Amino acid sequence: MSETTRLSKCLIALIGCSRREAELYIGGGWVTVDGQVIDEPQFQVDGQTVALLPGATTEPLEAVTLLLHQEAGQDSQSGCLSMTAETLSEAHAAGRRALRGHFARLTCLAELQPGASGLQVYSQDWRTVRKVTVDLNRLEQEYVVEVSGQIIQHGLERLNRGFNWKGHELPKIKASWQNETRLRMVLKNPASGLIDLLCRSVGLQVVSMRRIRVGGVSMSKLPAGQWRYLDSKEKF
Repeated sequence: MSETTRLSKCLIALIGCSRREAELYIGGGWVTVDGQVIDEPQFQVDGQTVALLPGATTEPLEAVTLLLHQEAGQDSQSGCLSMTAETLSEAHAAGRRALRGHFARLTCLAELQPGASGLQVYSQDWRTVRKVTVDLNRLEQEYVVEVSGQIIQHGLERLNRGFNWKGHELPKIKASWQNETRLRMVLKNPASGLIDLLCRSVGLQVVSMRRIRVGGVSMSKLPAGQWRYLDSKEKF
């Protein structure tokens, strides 16, 4: 049985770099093994061809922000773990290289309502984390809510102006019907369980809810269970 060698060690022997440089090259997605990008320094090489791609740099990976279409039943932790190179949306993958370093040290911003699906935001960029955290009380969050039941008279108007219900001071929101069973709700930093409470206050029961926008960033046509990178032109 042949003896295997760590990829980082192979690269050091190949180009004469330091161990730290080898790890940066590999972590940056600049190293291939038999033509396939491998970004794990500890990957074991067994006689395959190791190569350094043209334009390789030891610059650390740029911090990224990831947008996930989280499925119902997931929480932010399981949603984060579901993001891999394989679940990157094909429609948004052009020009992108999903590397292991992009999934490290991610912070979840603006948690979804309990039981909701839809847009979940994760970031390792301190500037994005700070902006969303500071502006969270001012950022609109848009939900599409499937409901059952019969809304009370003037219930939609009550949702839009805010009111007190059974000791709960309910904020005014932007609410409108998309169809006979689907409400569009726009809220700012809704407390956990608020959408369910708002619906019950006007005689409705929540069947499902899906967040489609946070601030100026929308989920668009991202398939359920898949994710994409935040584009440089998108702003919260």
